Amino acid sequence: MTPLETQDHELRAHEDHHASLRLWLRMLSCTTLIEETIRSNLREQFGITLSRFDLMAQLERHAEGLTMGELSRRMMVSGGNTTVIVDQLESESLVQRKTAASDRRSFRVCLTPLGRKAFSRMAAEHEQWVVGLFAGLSDKQQEQLNTLLGHLKSGIHQHQTASNTETP
Repeated sequence: MTPLETQDHELRAHEDHHASLRLWLRMLSCTTLIEETIRSNLREQFGITLSRFDLMAQLERHAEGLTMGELSRRMMVSGGNTTVIVDQLESESLVQRKTAASDRRSFRVCLTPLGRKAFSRMAAEHEQWVVGLFAGLSDKQQEQLNTLLGHLKSGIHQHQTASNTETP
């Protein structure tokens, strides 16, 4: 198998599979391809991992900073992983730990001015990569896809809520 085939989950689908399964595998394939392109571009152009970029993106949205627990929850990774990433970014002066005013035993992680500047450059490039990856769809098609995925997301939430209320 080629590297592309190993990432293309859609190849697992067969005509006799339910349309929902084929659709899910197609969405998974698209997500994997987009993510791998972004990972590669971040590594090649900025020497940074997607995890480090994601952590900086979380901090960019919160000028007051975030606790390690908040970062872990938002990134959906373990506290240990978050600590490693923060340590790396801190060693490069891209983030800093600040003691929390309300509790001197805890701290918040914030972007440094250098970190804000670096993230701003990366985010601008990231946006252009995503725009390029979706260039095969017209603006109207992108709007339709966004609407359809919104309906799917809402339906999934409703299904989960119904399943949770039915469980004793």
